[in-house]
Amino acid sequence: MLTESADLKAGAFAKLYGGYGAEKLAAVMAHHQAHEGISRIEKIRHCHREILGIDLSPDELADLGRQYSDLVEDQVVACAWVAGAREFLEAHAGRLPMFVVSGIPEDELKRVVQRRGMGGYFTAVRGSPVLKDVIIREILAAHGLAAERTVFVGDAMTDYSAAEATGVPFLGRVAPGRTSPFPKGTTTVPDLAEFAV
Repeated sequence: MLTESADLKAGAFAKLYGGYGAEKLAAVMAHHQAHEGISRIEKIRHCHREILGIDLSPDELADLGRQYSDLVEDQVVACAWVAGAREFLEAHAGRLPMFVVSGIPEDELKRVVQRRGMGGYFTAVRGSPVLKDVIIREILAAHGLAAERTVFVGDAMTDYSAAEATGVPFLGRVAPGRTSPFPKGTTTVPDLAEFAV
């Protein structure tokens, strides 16, 4: 949501599954795009089992997760900001408690945040394997925040669903040229430029 990394993540799935043929790859990419925001481990497990007919051992699953991380981490660190995101963080750091809630594995997420120089902006950085709705409830409780006075800004249906499940108002980000994954009537923005000041 803060960085323009969606295409990088799709590219990593394309590389992981490119050797299984065009039909299987198309099915993998369709699953990935329909389930953006879900842990890559869950996607890899699903794609191997349901599309390739392969049940992965825990070690094989972990190895594929590492391969995916190797494909994307440096690129996500180097990729462009969503317009207005950095300015918003700089304007509101220390004034508003801000949190990252992501489907990225938490250890990798924290590395990316630190490597991008974003660590000082956030009260907490949370990722998978804990589900987003669980993370939100933990954050609300730990920091004494009222759900109705909190906003979840996200770009995936898992973000919308987690906000809905926890009673947190939701603002969707839909990048220019992309189709909104959110239900009709969801408030969306193309970037964060209007919130940057």
